[in-house]
Amino acid sequence: MPDRAPDRWQTLDRDLNRMARLEAAGMHVARPLVGVGLSLVFVTLAALVAGVLAGGASHSLIVIVAAAFGAYMALNIGANDVANNMGPAVGARALSMLGAITIAAVCESLGALLAGRDVVTTISAGLVDPAAFDDSRILVRVMLAALLSAAVWVNIATWIGAPVSTTHAVVGGVLGAGLAAAGLSSLSWPTIGAVAVGWVVSPVMGGLVAAGILAFIKWRVIDVDDKIAAARTWVPVLIGVMAAAFAAYLSMKALAHVVPIGLGQALLIGAGTGVVLWRLSVPVIRRRSEGLENRNRSLKVLFRPPLVVSAALLSFAHGANDVANAVGPLAAVVNAQATAKLGPEVPMPFWVMLIGALGISMGLVLFGPRLIAMVGSQITKLNPMRAYCVALSAAVTVIAASALGLPVSSTHIAVGSVFGVGFFREWYTERRARAGRATARPLPVQERARRKLVRRSHFLTVLAAWLITAPAAALISALSVRILQLLGI
Repeated sequence: MPDRAPDRWQTLDRDLNRMARLEAAGMHVARPLVGVGLSLVFVTLAALVAGVLAGGASHSLIVIVAAAFGAYMALNIGANDVANNMGPAVGARALSMLGAITIAAVCESLGALLAGRDVVTTISAGLVDPAAFDDSRILVRVMLAALLSAAVWVNIATWIGAPVSTTHAVVGGVLGAGLAAAGLSSLSWPTIGAVAVGWVVSPVMGGLVAAGILAFIKWRVIDVDDKIAAARTWVPVLIGVMAAAFAAYLSMKALAHVVPIGLGQALLIGAGTGVVLWRLSVPVIRRRSEGLENRNRSLKVLFRPPLVVSAALLSFAHGANDVANAVGPLAAVVNAQATAKLGPEVPMPFWVMLIGALGISMGLVLFGPRLIAMVGSQITKLNPMRAYCVALSAAVTVIAASALGLPVSSTHIAVGSVFGVGFFREWYTERRARAGRATARPLPVQERARRKLVRRSHFLTVLAAWLITAPAAALISALSVRILQLLGI
């Protein structure tokens, strides 16, 4: 009788391979649930900490609910907003996804904890009038509804892959809750009009500035005969401009909490910092450029380090500025429950800021890669020079908008800058193509559409998400007010 042991072992190996593939598939399907589970743990811990610090008082339930909502909002800010800072650097392959997440998590946390606002404007820059509310409990309910609605909408936007402004989501939430709780008389229409203008101005300004910077780089560096010599002259200048913009921006956002700093003083600090960094970077760029070939690939090597630094600084500034979107209403609720009143400004307790900082970082780590990849590589193709234009545009545009007194969105500026770079590339490529085929037969319409350098599907998705962010958050917030009222919160 022949020995059939080898056949039995082969059958066993095949069965084991099938089981291994089944287990791998199961782990792949369950991977998103890990993030959801860890998020629930974080929200629960935030609520428990708030309950302990509330001291078991009769109002502790409201503080616990507010802490849970604030933690949920912070997770969504990390999942959605931070992609705008790190996406271009990842898309340009200046950073790996792991490196980008690590740098962003550290810088976001440091920005929130070291330079976050000590005092938060609780009614979202005067969008609603506290005097329109007879009872402070109603105003607390408005804050809770606004926070919950903004978090829910940003979560939905992240799920569909659309980068949206969390600031605008909070604005929409405050408007919807205020309208549902106290009617039209509670709203400040001049402030609402100024914010609405900012929604349009932000992406347009960002796109135009980014396109202008890219045009300058092409004119003075890329399209010249001696690219390396041009880079030695102009890359330090661009680094100086970047340093000046970030120094002025961070002065207004961080140093202003320590000493009073106006726009003029911030610009002087920025100018001084820019000159110093320009002079210091001249020998550095000269050494890095030695031995490089006279080609565009060599230019990418020179632009990569300042791009990484600019992405880190953007994350620091974002953490300092946008942490208030997550926990500002939470601080307002804590203050109202402790003092039985709610003024236009309240102090930010450290434990509240800590919830915001940790939540933003955790949301980035767990859910950020999808939006980072979309912003960095799925709108248009980026390289270090183009990505640097996006980062520099974000800083310069915020400073320019502050000088003009325009309320703008950093999210809209960053994403608008990516679109600006992409549309400039389309125009520039088409212009060169027309010059090269002046006597050739025109391309068919289908071929012209195929050669577009900006994906129109993403453009339309992002534009639609921007347009409906405030109305959607307002609708969810109005419903949340009614639900919280029925629950007795």
